[in-house]
Amino acid sequence: MMMLAKLPDNLFPAAFEILKRYWPSFFLGVKTTLLIALTGTLVGLIIGLFVGGIRAIRKEPRDRRSVKITKTFFYLITTIYIEVFRGTPMMVQAVFIYYALKPTLSWSPIVAGIFVISINTGAYMAEIIRSGIQSVDKGQTEAARSLGMSSLQTMFLVILPQAIKNAFPAMGNEFIVNIKDSSVLNAISVTELFFQSSSIAGSIFRYTDTFLVTACIYLVLTFSTSRILLFIEKRMNRTVSSYPVSQTVPAAMEMDTHHLEN
Repeated sequence: MMMLAKLPDNLFPAAFEILKRYWPSFFLGVKTTLLIALTGTLVGLIIGLFVGGIRAIRKEPRDRRSVKITKTFFYLITTIYIEVFRGTPMMVQAVFIYYALKPTLSWSPIVAGIFVISINTGAYMAEIIRSGIQSVDKGQTEAARSLGMSSLQTMFLVILPQAIKNAFPAMGNEFIVNIKDSSVLNAISVTELFFQSSSIAGSIFRYTDTFLVTACIYLVLTFSTSRILLFIEKRMNRTVSSYPVSQTVPAAMEMDTHHLEN
């Protein structure tokens, strides 16, 4: 078996050589990292929509006693969920949940990793959605209720769609955070980018050079993702003013109206 050539002594040439030799391992780590981050963010968003929506529903004087008790109960449950998962490190959550449920579920590390990322993200997304809901004009709620819509109908049909748009930048930032924070899942042997980098560095005993490559890959992933999310945000925020002022009223009539107003 042919021996691999010795790595250069200088940092950057060595890092480039490591990337060239071990790119399949890095690529595998990138795929796993993006799979976990994307899936966990989407599932966490679904969780956050329900939890945030529940927390934003307030008790009203006209509610029946049973309805008030139900709202209080669910608000308490969601508060405990958010405080627990926002108040403890994700690495601790991953190790505890993985080994606690492994005898029952017999799940693989990657499935456990997606589960942990999802429920952790859900706790943060719930607060993001709640702040997005609070940014929606209260007149929207009053208008919906005046049409006879219930609290749930108002929340999920009128308020949440607008709240998601308002909260999109923070939601996109959560995805970027998950790309980086997925590295803590190496504690349960998930073969993401950090795990692959540690394996490579341990086999060649070149930690500084290897993790320079890893840092650059993470930077490329997060920078590319932030640019894509910024593009989507701009598309979502395009206003009517970016189009012609009027499609139906002749320009001359608009000018006459302007003179009359003056």
